[in-house]
Amino acid sequence: MTSRTTKTTRSLAVVGGTAIALYGARFLLNFFGPNTAYRFDRSLNVPLDSEEFIQFLTLVTDGTLRRSRITRLKNGTEFYPAELAAIRRAQHAINLEFYKFGQDQIGTEFLAALCERARAGVQVRVIVDRIGSFSTHDSFFDPLRAAGGHMHWYHPLRWNTWQNADQRTHRKLIVIDGQTGFVASAGIADHWLHATPKGPAWRDTVFLVEGEAAAGLLSTFSENWLEASGEILSGAAQFNFRTVPEGVKSFVVSSTPHGGGTSARILFQSLISSAQKSIRITSPYFLPDRSARAALVAAVHRGVEVKILTAGPRIDHPVVRRLSMQSSRHLIKAGAHIYDYQPSMIHAKLMTIDNLWSVVGSTNFDHRSFGLNDEVNLAALDPDLAALINADQDADLQQSKPLTLAEVHRRMLVGDLPNILLHAMKWPS
Repeated sequence: MTSRTTKTTRSLAVVGGTAIALYGARFLLNFFGPNTAYRFDRSLNVPLDSEEFIQFLTLVTDGTLRRSRITRLKNGTEFYPAELAAIRRAQHAINLEFYKFGQDQIGTEFLAALCERARAGVQVRVIVDRIGSFSTHDSFFDPLRAAGGHMHWYHPLRWNTWQNADQRTHRKLIVIDGQTGFVASAGIADHWLHATPKGPAWRDTVFLVEGEAAAGLLSTFSENWLEASGEILSGAAQFNFRTVPEGVKSFVVSSTPHGGGTSARILFQSLISSAQKSIRITSPYFLPDRSARAALVAAVHRGVEVKILTAGPRIDHPVVRRLSMQSSRHLIKAGAHIYDYQPSMIHAKLMTIDNLWSVVGSTNFDHRSFGLNDEVNLAALDPDLAALINADQDADLQQSKPLTLAEVHRRMLVGDLPNILLHAMKWPS
């Protein structure tokens, strides 16, 4: 090897090493750099169902208040048939965005339904996250393309997209004919429908939205469709909205990271800090940042009942249970109640406040969802919906174990940085 070749090789090695180091630094800063400090002025002393509070929430989250009928669908045996039936009824347009779209039995059934509608002349557009569906081959969607549908990966892994590798679309939504929508925490994969070799069917909840809020879901989809495909969503087939005279007050909160903060994070912090009676949270990965933890502790101190249900021994990322112990310790000492779900992996992402407000959607209670991922949530003011979600949690609590300080101390680890990095790179669902 000549001297010139040796120098060139060394120069390339330096450039490559520098690039890797810079990306590694950015990756670490995303997870361990300073988070936005969310402070909330509680001088807005108005009832949580008042017009003043509704206006405040919609303004700070950039949401638009709409009326919609909202139906809770519990577990894959309910929500998959409902989603497939709605797809098969589509007449004009189907827009679907998912973090997980499995190349398995239920994924194949969804693909077949989409292909059939595309062949019938319905506009079909699909966005799938490339990391979330890493095991799904691009060729799996070739039948949809051949039928006239359109499918794009979100942030595919290419040489010129590496800098976006840790920003994923974690959204799970379907919009049909501009009138019917599904906002979900569940993806499309067999483990939501039935037991697999890895364990029992996952416990999850999806919400059917009929009416005006479907417009908010379509707006959320159009944002990532533009980024993934370069196309601005347009046309009468897409915007076939209708007004419903009945329904509950609700608004869609679409979150895209900017400066470490998101609208979802603002929504959660505002509601938790405003709670006067109760806070109910279900989240598989419960890793609150310092501001969220402080808000929950402050709520307990002012007499608010705080119940948190999280994934137990069936969790798909066991290290998350270990990492959550520090926050859990502070909350349990303050008087909050935390429970581990036992029968299966619980994946629902739900919150109710004062038996009035419900927040449902794709957001986990962790930094990745609050600060890195694209997410979508629906906030609804409806005592009946909150009561139903709380009743579901009560039933789940009957199959859960309270987390005690003794158990927290047993699980806590010292020097867990390697495990934190491992968790961060796995992109939980």
